Amino acid sequence: MAVLKFRIYLEEDDSVYRDVIIKHTQNFQDLHFAILKSFEFDNKHQATYYRSNDNWQRGREISLEIYDKKYPVVPLLMSETIIGSEIRDTNQKFVYVYDFAKNWTFLVELINVSKEENSKLQYPVTTRTEGIGPQQYGTKSLLGDKFADIEEKYDLTEATDGFGEEGDELDATDPDEEAEAEEGQDEEAF
Repeated sequence: MAVLKFRIYLEEDDSVYRDVIIKHTQNFQDLHFAILKSFEFDNKHQATYYRSNDNWQRGREISLEIYDKKYPVVPLLMSETIIGSEIRDTNQKFVYVYDFAKNWTFLVELINVSKEENSKLQYPVTTRTEGIGPQQYGTKSLLGDKFADIEEKYDLTEATDGFGEEGDELDATDPDEEAEAEEGQDEEAF
């Protein structure tokens, strides 16, 4: 049984990607759930794939369901479409769009075909994770909610020039300090 390895890139940043291995007999809905899980997205929104060429141009649509929109050709359904049936060449590409309001777009590329299935794995499975994936709902840093507190405490917007006033007193000469230094020299002379 053939096992397909897909690399799923975030469209805006190709350094953020996930490798997912899936059996050629599984359907696009299985891959859909695997992609969402690998990027830590929920599965509450609309989604569709487009068969694609090497230039990522969108072709035939493979949709989660039939949506209320105009289609040039009635789409295939993810739950009914076996992945192996849509593989046309050894580097087959698909464009995957999730949450039509946010328009999360992923580039899905077949990068390997293997005839050996690993009996220890439950397919589909994510085998590689590169880069920090986007947050599905808004921005959330690695520090979480505490980052806003840190940002307010150390408000860096005040020193926009890049230089503060620290160290300026080293360059300026204070007349009182000069007089004290001269007195100290006079006492040492006696």
